[in-house]
Amino acid sequence: VHVEFGMPMGPFQMSDLAGVDIGWHRDPTRIESIRDALAAVGRWGQKTGKGFYDYDEKRNPSPSAEVAEIIEDFRARSNKAKREISDQEIIERTLYPMVNEGALILSEGKAQRASDIDVVWIYGYGWPVYRGGPMFWAGLEGTDKIVAALEKHGFAVAPLLKEKAEAKMGF
Repeated sequence: VHVEFGMPMGPFQMSDLAGVDIGWHRDPTRIESIRDALAAVGRWGQKTGKGFYDYDEKRNPSPSAEVAEIIEDFRARSNKAKREISDQEIIERTLYPMVNEGALILSEGKAQRASDIDVVWIYGYGWPVYRGGPMFWAGLEGTDKIVAALEKHGFAVAPLLKEKAEAKMGF
């Protein structure tokens, strides 16, 4: 979904590139997340040839049966029903929170303008230039649509983002 959106890679590939074990507590008996479970079995990312994905000698990713089992184990223990997740829900749960965080950054005075945040995301994190950065994109997507989706998924919505949504404005 993220690659189709225009990102250079998705978040799991990014994690594999950086290293799944970065920030890991190094206790293989303390498994609190899928990331912990991967790190505990040596799936540290591209440097070991396996992380969220398996990698060939040219570092091309492919889905991993071992990771699918780990994910299924976490799902089963959570007592949550297995379900399909749409591309739209992935966008709502991963990109809309970026807009929300940008609104918090503006409110806290850590950035002067929304366009400052957009520049950082475009040149620092690979946000697709043609989408104009997350804050600009929020105006195209609809701040009211973003707020509704964040609330639906249980995110605390930044007051500034709510204000923009109520006024039907972008940043």
